[in-house]
Amino acid sequence: MKNFNTAACAVFSFLVLLPFSAQSAAATPPASMESKQAGTTQCTFLPNAPDQHLVVKRDTLWDIAGKFLEHPWCWPQVWGMNRDQIHDPHWIYPGQTVYFNRAAGRLQLTPPGQDADADNIVRLQPQIRSSAPQNEAIPTISAEQIAPFLARPLIVTEHQFKDAPVIMATPEGHVYLSRNDLAYVRGALHEAVDYHVFRPGQPLLDPESNLVLGYEAKYLGMAHLQRAAKSADEAHRFIITESREEIGLHDRLLPLMPAGPNNYVPHAPAQTIDARVVAIYGGGSQAGQYQVISINRGTQHGLDVGATFELQRRGATVPDVTDKRKPVKLPDLQYGTLLIFRVFDTLAYGLIMQVSDAVRVGDIAKSP
Repeated sequence: MKNFNTAACAVFSFLVLLPFSAQSAAATPPASMESKQAGTTQCTFLPNAPDQHLVVKRDTLWDIAGKFLEHPWCWPQVWGMNRDQIHDPHWIYPGQTVYFNRAAGRLQLTPPGQDADADNIVRLQPQIRSSAPQNEAIPTISAEQIAPFLARPLIVTEHQFKDAPVIMATPEGHVYLSRNDLAYVRGALHEAVDYHVFRPGQPLLDPESNLVLGYEAKYLGMAHLQRAAKSADEAHRFIITESREEIGLHDRLLPLMPAGPNNYVPHAPAQTIDARVVAIYGGGSQAGQYQVISINRGTQHGLDVGATFELQRRGATVPDVTDKRKPVKLPDLQYGTLLIFRVFDTLAYGLIMQVSDAVRVGDIAKSP
């Protein structure tokens, strides 16, 4: 699949992990090297897949999977990973070797012929010590760029916006605040001391219902609580510890959020999900490879981090040239792959991994 790039394409990254043990497939696949498990999508190995691959520091999970598989998101399936292993996998390190067991139709960390026991269980062992620091494990590009998307609010619901503490006064009538300036805040703090400062951005409308699903929060900086209010008619005192943009009256605060999971594995959703592209992060009408988009599905729909979608565009309806009274719908166009890395209640952020055309608002994101 070709990769469509926009001129201002931002690059994002993830840490992705592999198991040190996996159960083998229940049956040997046919010579076409297709592996299929009950209730899952069929995965196909590339006809020119190598026998093995030595993992090096510059590798990514997606790239390694692409050397063996037609669809990189099939990686957990050909390793026999269950749902628990997808959510809590082990690490893979440079120096390990990934082997392609052609007879069994699976990938493994031990050479074929040295992995089977009487119970038909593959017991994979790392080739370097498993106690190596996690930060030595292979990443998928650069963890620095995606960190803001994992830790900052980015999307707030209407309820969160209304309940968020608000900057109601500045010292000496300052119009805008910057680093080390004081800010006076009203609202419930919920025992937190460090906060993101944000301003609600564009509303995120569901392309299907046209209802507001949330607001994209514009990140402005950070604030630290210096003194909490002692009475109901008193303001809290904060100090601005980071200022990315001008901070002023009516801007709001949300408690600092723990960083999201960075140990996910790309996989097909546990259930069939049919979503729509809601917005392109940062605005714009089109997006390309390695840009971030939001879709109108979230935890309420069974979506989890690492879920992978096919990007499609609905085929147009055109007149039939043989009978113009009978409209004909053209087939939907499958043109890319989306990897979900941050999930909210009714929305999720995804990274565009591969595309052969521009992504547009309203396009389809569908379980592969």
